[in-house]
Formats: sequence, structure tokens, C-alpha cells
Amino acid sequence: MSKYMFSIHQSSSTWRRTSLKTKKPSPPWCLWSVNCHSGPEVVLQPNERQGAHNNQVTKRHRKARSSCLPVLGCFDQQYSQELGDLWASARAVLLDPRSWQYGVMLNRFSTVTGITQLLQSQGFSMLLCNGPSTVSHSKYQAGKDSLSPPDHISKCPPNDSHLQPDGTSRALGQDLQSEPSLSSSRPTLQCYIHPCSLRFPSQAHRPGQLKQYYLLNAASLLPVLALKVRDGEKVLDLCSAPGGKAVAIMQCATPALLCCNEPDPHRRDWLAKTLESFLSQSLTSRVIVSAQDGRSFVNSEAGTYDKVLVDAPCSNDRSWLYCGSQQGEQRLKERARLPVLQAQLLRSALSAVRPGGVVVYSTCTLSSFENFAVVETVLNDCPEAEPEDLWEEIGIPLSKYFTFRSAHPGHGQTPHKPSLQPQDGPSSSYRHRLGILVIPQPGKTWGPMFLSRIRRRK
Repeated sequence: MSKYMFSIHQSSSTWRRTSLKTKKPSPPWCLWSVNCHSGPEVVLQPNERQGAHNNQVTKRHRKARSSCLPVLGCFDQQYSQELGDLWASARAVLLDPRSWQYGVMLNRFSTVTGITQLLQSQGFSMLLCNGPSTVSHSKYQAGKDSLSPPDHISKCPPNDSHLQPDGTSRALGQDLQSEPSLSSSRPTLQCYIHPCSLRFPSQAHRPGQLKQYYLLNAASLLPVLALKVRDGEKVLDLCSAPGGKAVAIMQCATPALLCCNEPDPHRRDWLAKTLESFLSQSLTSRVIVSAQDGRSFVNSEAGTYDKVLVDAPCSNDRSWLYCGSQQGEQRLKERARLPVLQAQLLRSALSAVRPGGVVVYSTCTLSSFENFAVVETVLNDCPEAEPEDLWEEIGIPLSKYFTFRSAHPGHGQTPHKPSLQPQDGPSSSYRHRLGILVIPQPGKTWGPMFLSRIRRRK
């Protein structure tokens, strides 16, 4: 961080980093980039009481949504070739938001005892506690396969069921102002899931008060697990808004510095509000918000960070399927440019990380052109970059909950493009090292999510 001067300000409503450098204008992709792990779902707000309000929400939830035909047609053409038989079932999931499952990530900086009890009473079980090696430490699973859901939640309610806030509003609202001290709160990433599409009520943003949990697509936590952040490290979240992965990083460890970068001002405000809602005030010296173009870190902060997360702008499959036809056609025109941008961001991240440090690249699209092909392109250009196999670490331990796939032969490659695949080694090992892809499937509706881990050689 010695490359340039900066100052940090925190008000009642924002976390902000103000750079004394001249800022570049926001790149055009920021203007239409959206939360990669949100969709057109509806969740209950804690202030929605029983009666007319809940009836209205139920109707909104059950109302069918029209897909964008140009986007769907593009996906059908590409993904049927790339995914084969898996595309038909993935397509059915993506076109049925009522089937989507949700994860509940607890906030270690707030008191969550009541929330934990409520989740367990409603049939939620713990998916993650720090990482795959300590998965599912729920009291309901003692003595069982650590990745198996407890027996008492094996029977699913109807797809459109959801928790009613009446009768639980006290539990949802209690202790919102409580803030355990940093020293007494052991870093633990805890995420609860339900085997069905059960919606848990969201909590509204309240300035000066911490939320107890974050609702998310549980697959979005996998890149954070792959990053393996440790206490005292310097971490860069290169494309940080809306902030869910930054919050997850702070659940895993207490880094010396977490730089949350977002060039678009509107998304940066969203990011700042997320940080304020979930992070303790004692972290103001550790967590900062940057406004740089992510591609500029190659020059401004080379070799600064121990770990870098690149949750890149992508053709967000869940979101794009539900945009208007005109907007969808415009996005499809821009889609061909995304791999170039993604490769630039990944190269910038590899420059920003120190020798021996780690970069995790992730997207929320099924497209091999934005996933495996981007990683392979950058590996061809960067001899100091070495991919690491995530299959044994994440793919196998969590296969009971997520449908994983590695790169397949001919993934998005053009005939003239060279391949890094060693001639004398097994192709499966190489494909695993390029990254793994989470494909939404019935009963495992998480994803899409691609993740790849790359280490910069010393």
C-alpha cells in the first residue's frame, strides 16, 4: 500500500477509501454488471407481518417470470454443446426460481444464538464451518457422515414454502445491536442450508446496527474457501460489490488488510452499506474500499497482497435469463468482449499478489469461454502462474451438496490455440487444475459457479 497515499473515512452510513490519485472513469462493464448471486427471487422482510402483507409476498413469489428469449436461445445453443445431458436439467432449474435453494451465512460480529436455534428448528443444517475439512459440525450430525443432511430434514415441504416472520420476529430482531469483541470472536465461516427451497426472512439495513446473517447462493462461498485466507494476511477483493464475499472473508479470518475494490460509484455505495451492516467498527483500520479500475493494480500495487479474489464480471446466467428482451440483446452483444476483460483482471490480480501468493478467479456463468478458456489463456501468457487442483480439496468433499464438473476436452478452444495439457500426463488431472464448475441440478440448485486457484511462483 506504499505505492500511493490514501485516507480512510467512516461515517454512520459508509465505509470509504479516498485515494489521492486521479481516478480513472468507471469502465463501461460496471454500468450493467449486477450481483452475480442474486436473482429474481422474493424473500420475506422481517417487518412484514401476517395478513395482507404476507399474502401479497406469497403471490409475488408464486408469480411466474418470463425468461428472455434471446438469452435463452443463446444459452441453449452454447450450453447444450458444452454440458451435454446436464444442460437440460440445469436449464429446468434456472427457469424455475421457486426451486432455488438459499444459504444463511451467520455473522460472527453479531450475536446469533437465537438465529442458530431458529434455523435448526426449521430443518436447516450446517453446510460449512470454516471449510470442507470441518464441514457440518451441527449437533444433529454427530457420528454421521459429515456431509449428510440430518434425517429429520429429509422430507421437503412444498417448493413455494417459506418461513413466516410472525412468531419469530423477536428472534430475528433480538441482539441486533450486540457486537462481540474481535478478540473474543474466533474466525468461523458458518453457513446453514435447507435441502429444499425454503426462504428465510431477510433483515433490513439499519444504520449503526449489525445484521445477524447474510442470505446467499451457497456456491458463492466456494471461491472464498479456495482462497484460504489466514489471520494477518493482506487480501484484495478485486471486484467486490455488492460485498458478500468480502463479508465471508471476514468470517474466515482477521486479515491485516482487506481492500474491497469497486470502480462503479453506485455499486460502491452498495458495497459500503453491506460492510457497515456486517462488520464490527473495530475493523475500520483493516477494511478499506478502493475505487480503482481493477485492471490498474498491475501498475499501482504490484506484489502487495498475499491473496487476491477476482470474482469477475460475467454473463450472469441467473440474472440474464430474466432481463427484458431489449436489454438481453444488448448484453449478448457485449458478451463476446467479456473474456478479454476477465483475462485482463486476472493478469492484474497475478501482478498484485506477491510471489508465492494465491489468486482465486471465479464467475457465476456456465460459459467455458469465460471460465476454463480465460484461465488457460492467462496461464499461457504468465509463466509465473501455476494452477492448483481444487478437486480433492473442494470437489470431492462437497459433492453431496454441489454438482461439480471440471473442464472437458475442447472447452471453448479455437483450433489455433495452444493447449497447456502435458503430453505425458493424465488429461483429467490437468482439467481439474484449470478449475471446477458448479452446475445447478434438481435438489442441488446451487450455482452456476466457476472457481480456479492460481499460485504465483516464487
